[in-house]
Amino acid sequence: MSYWGKASWIPGSASAVAQRYGLAVLLVATAFGVEKGLLHFHFPQLFATFAFTAIAISFWYGGTKPGILAAVLAAVVRSYFFDARMTAVSRALYDLVFIIFALLMTRVVRARDELEVKVAERTTELMRANEGLKAEIAERRQAEYLTSQVFESSPDGISIVGRDYRYQRVNPVHQRLSSIPAEGIVGMDVADLHGIEMFEAKIKPNLDRCFAQAEDVIDEDWFSTSLGRRYMAVSYSPLRPCSERVEAVLVISRDLTEHMLASEALREAQSDLARVSRVTTMGELTASLAHEVNQPIAAAVTNANTCVRWLAGDTPNLEEARLAAMRIVKDGTRAAEIISRTRLLFKKGTPQRELVDLSEVIREMSVLLRSEATRYNITVRTDLAATLPQVIGDRVQLQQVMMNLIMNGMDAMKDVDGTRELAVKAQQAEDNLVLVSVSDTGLGLPPRQADQIFDAFFTTKVHGTGMGLSISRSIVESHGGRLWAADNTPRGARFCFTLPSKAGAKE
Repeated sequence: MSYWGKASWIPGSASAVAQRYGLAVLLVATAFGVEKGLLHFHFPQLFATFAFTAIAISFWYGGTKPGILAAVLAAVVRSYFFDARMTAVSRALYDLVFIIFALLMTRVVRARDELEVKVAERTTELMRANEGLKAEIAERRQAEYLTSQVFESSPDGISIVGRDYRYQRVNPVHQRLSSIPAEGIVGMDVADLHGIEMFEAKIKPNLDRCFAQAEDVIDEDWFSTSLGRRYMAVSYSPLRPCSERVEAVLVISRDLTEHMLASEALREAQSDLARVSRVTTMGELTASLAHEVNQPIAAAVTNANTCVRWLAGDTPNLEEARLAAMRIVKDGTRAAEIISRTRLLFKKGTPQRELVDLSEVIREMSVLLRSEATRYNITVRTDLAATLPQVIGDRVQLQQVMMNLIMNGMDAMKDVDGTRELAVKAQQAEDNLVLVSVSDTGLGLPPRQADQIFDAFFTTKVHGTGMGLSISRSIVESHGGRLWAADNTPRGARFCFTLPSKAGAKE
């Protein structure tokens, strides 16, 4: 509802109500005064016109009730002061006109009030939308500023490549890697900067995947830069400025050269450390290995003497001599195999990934360490699945893992009274894994230190290096597996590791 002077009124206050009704009275009084003045100068009677004007103004500025009051007052004034010579019918018609006019003004004021409410609501909505738009614009400007700061100050090389395979924008790091100013790179074809061979082989296929499939792509490779050959991890991310169509690709290049060189140095150091550990362990087994090799050699000598006797007789027994010679070949082959396996453990070289039969590795280590087990009255029992799947790995490294675990089990039982039994089990597990366990009946895991046994240099042995289990875990994990320890029942410890089988490695 509109009020006269509403800007200074408090809606609903006593002062506002008095002013609205006072306006109605004042307007009717003014119409009466003006009409009286005009009649004094013999002008025609125009009170109805002045009265309608007063009523309309009262309705418009004062509201419905003040408007009705103005209509009633105008009718009373007209009846008592200006309609003395009018008939009853004329007066009734005038009254009806006043009533109709009042009703019309009521409808008009109501429509005006509803319109004002709607306009006020819409204005409020527009103001809120305007404030939201201002806030969104401010946020977008802030985001654009931050994006620009990141783009310019990023330690990675950043560029934007359009669908025409030309650079649209590059950051300072990209300039430094290219040794070309930004203004020279922008607009240049990617193939011209990196060479057509590298572009066709590595860069273009990744860009095309972004443009066609709108998917992120990550790739790593060696690149020629102004700083020399650098190993870069490059990510390609599709950009859609205004539509679903990918219009450009954001390319971020991270220099991983130092990381790669450090990783290679670390791998080489780990390989050397593993070899040293193998050599150290083999040194501890010198007596047992010598005994293991001496057995087939002694057997070969005995069979050789037997062969000589069968041939030196008055009637040489060629069949017995042949059998003795065959035993010599068998014993010699056995000794050669033991020496060959031992040489592999001493060998230094780059790890080679191939198909490995873990059952065969376990049998080889059992044979190699058989004399050590006999020396300490240890019974070695193997339980190998008949259809154990092959794994992909380095044979020598996996031999070292088995040797370390078996040796640890034997060491744990050397001073134990009672049954000394080492159980080696290999079976297929879930998720295309091969599970190997080595259980002993020794002293068990060190109390309150079980979680430290895989730490480098941690050992409970008087002359131990503390590297065997640490190296074993590193080897297993590098093959995509896991190595852990648990208590054995009724006593001792159990070491288990899993490796992905050939099928699991392909997946």
